Amino acid sequence: MSINRPHESTDPASSSKQANFADLQPSGSTNGSAESSGPLFLTAIPVYNEVTHVDHVLDAVKQYSSYILVVDDGSSDGTREKLAARPDVRPAGPTLSPGIRVLTHPANRGYGGALASAFEYAIAHKFQWLVTIDCDGQHQPQLICQFVETAENSDVDIVSGSRYLKKFAGDSDAPAQRRQVNQRVTEVLNRQLGFQLTDSFCGFKAYRVSSLKKLHITEFGYGMPLELWVQAKCHDMKISEIAVPRVYTQETRSFGEALDDMQRRLNYYQQVITNSLAALPCPCESGPVPPIVF
Repeated sequence: MSINRPHESTDPASSSKQANFADLQPSGSTNGSAESSGPLFLTAIPVYNEVTHVDHVLDAVKQYSSYILVVDDGSSDGTREKLAARPDVRPAGPTLSPGIRVLTHPANRGYGGALASAFEYAIAHKFQWLVTIDCDGQHQPQLICQFVETAENSDVDIVSGSRYLKKFAGDSDAPAQRRQVNQRVTEVLNRQLGFQLTDSFCGFKAYRVSSLKKLHITEFGYGMPLELWVQAKCHDMKISEIAVPRVYTQETRSFGEALDDMQRRLNYYQQVITNSLAALPCPCESGPVPPIVF
């Protein structure tokens, strides 16, 4: 397993190459395999009760990506109605065409479940790359094309954003508990799997879609990224981290009543790593996962 560090990039808000990348998307393919002048990539947005942010995020993302999939994971706060009211939104279907498509989960499956649906959609429609971006306003859509460019120019399977790889002007201070949890879990993953990650939970990523076919995601909760990293190790996937600005819009975000307790959340993450290692189809001599404590 290797982690590549790309060269320092320019200010994410001022890259002219990023703006041009949206134009590289094919404009009228119906089968997902038409030739184009650039990489065929999908931007997927898992959404759960984001009525405050969804319009702003979609308006921004559509400037940088021609193919957008919203996975509405059982929203009940008016998000579903807001999506339905947009004239540029259509239900996800079997054919591929540019625009914003919505795949609806009738009931909430969880963050990992929403991403698993995005993986399946990207594979079914034969995209080359899948970019995932959250809908809470913490990720900058103008960086989408930097992720795709980094992926295209390097021999990697996953390009993962890191909020701790570099400091940007205007970075938010990470909520202390969430930073500590991320740090402890990242340390465990690095020790158990031989990684050199700096941020194990950032949802801003680009995936090589052909590599997604090797994964079998069964953890549908917030611990899904940990199962992802374990399976990536098993399949010897190559990973690159790139720096992204650190923006926190919900310092008091809830992970669910039980997981709002830090130690319970750490216990859950430890169990996900343990279960994921035990379920590997290939041998992994990482040893038992030690308790993750403060």
